[in-house]
Amino acid sequence: MDGITRGDILAAADRIEPYVRRTPVVELGPGSLGQPGPVVCKLELHQHAGSFKTRGAFNRLLTSDRAAEAGVCAASGGNFGTAIAYAAGVLGIHATVFVPEISAPAKVARLRELGAEVVVAGREYAESLEACRERVAATGADMPHAYDDREVVAGAGTLARELLTQVPDVDTIVVSVGGGGLLAGVASWVRGDVAVVSVESHGTASLVRAMSAGTPVDVEVSGLVADSLGARRVGGHGFAAASRWVDTFVELDDERIRSAQTALWREARIACEPSAAAPLAALGPDGYAPAADEKVALIVCGGNVDLATIG
Repeated sequence: MDGITRGDILAAADRIEPYVRRTPVVELGPGSLGQPGPVVCKLELHQHAGSFKTRGAFNRLLTSDRAAEAGVCAASGGNFGTAIAYAAGVLGIHATVFVPEISAPAKVARLRELGAEVVVAGREYAESLEACRERVAATGADMPHAYDDREVVAGAGTLARELLTQVPDVDTIVVSVGGGGLLAGVASWVRGDVAVVSVESHGTASLVRAMSAGTPVDVEVSGLVADSLGARRVGGHGFAAASRWVDTFVELDDERIRSAQTALWREARIACEPSAAAPLAALGPDGYAPAADEKVALIVCGGNVDLATIG
C-alpha cells in the first residue's frame, strides 16, 4: 500500500477548501485541564457534520466520477456516514448509509435529517460494511471506506496541516484511533517533525493489538466509544503510518474517558463525544505524561453528542 504524501494532503486541502471550515483552536495555559504545560484543543467538532470526517468525505466525492453517476454508499458507526451524507447533499449526490445497531440514536437521526437513506444492518461496523458491499454490487454506487481509503485519509491529513499553521510551535499531537484514518492523515503530514500519541479504549484497541502482532488483526469491539472508535481491524494506512511515525500508544478504560469528557465540559465548556475526549484522558502518569514546557495539541474531533450524557 502506497503511503499518503504531503503532496496528496496539499492537493486535498486545495480541493476541499471551498467546502470545509477552518476550525478554531483554544489555547489553554499551564495548569488547565490538570496538565503541567500548555494545552491546545483543536476544535474539529465544529467542522460541518460535527467531525474531521467531512474533510475526507469531500475529498473522495470530489474525485469520484462514479459517485456523481450512481450515488454513494457508506458503512459507518455514525460520524463518517454523517460526513458523507452532508457532503453528498452539498454536491447533489444520492447517499445511502449503512449503520450498525450500536450506533448512537442522535447520529442516526442526524443522517436522516441530512437526507441520506439509512439502513441499519448488523451489530458491528464489519457487518454493516458487508451489507454496504452487497448494495454496491447491485447498484454500481461509489463506496469510500470510512478510514482506509486514500482520498479519505488525505482529506483527514488536512487537519494536521491546518493545526500547524494556527499553532506552529506544537510539540505533540494526541489523536483518538478507531480504524486509524485520522491518525494516518496526521502522521503522514507531520512525518516525525511533531510527536504523535495514539489513544484507544480497552474495548476498541485495534491499533495496539496490531502493533503487538506486527500486522492488523481482528479484535472484539465493546464499551463506551464502540460506536465511533469500534473498528474491528485497524486500516492499512493507519497501521503503516503508526509503524513509522507514532511515538506512544495509549490504551484507556471507559471511566477515564468519561471523566475527561466531563472535564472538557466543566472547565472549557467543550461539549464533545466521549471518543473526542480520549486525547485528554490519555494525559497522565499511566498514559502519556507531557513535560512541563511541552505544548500538547488535543484533536477534539466529534461533536455529535447527546448533551444529557455530559455530567
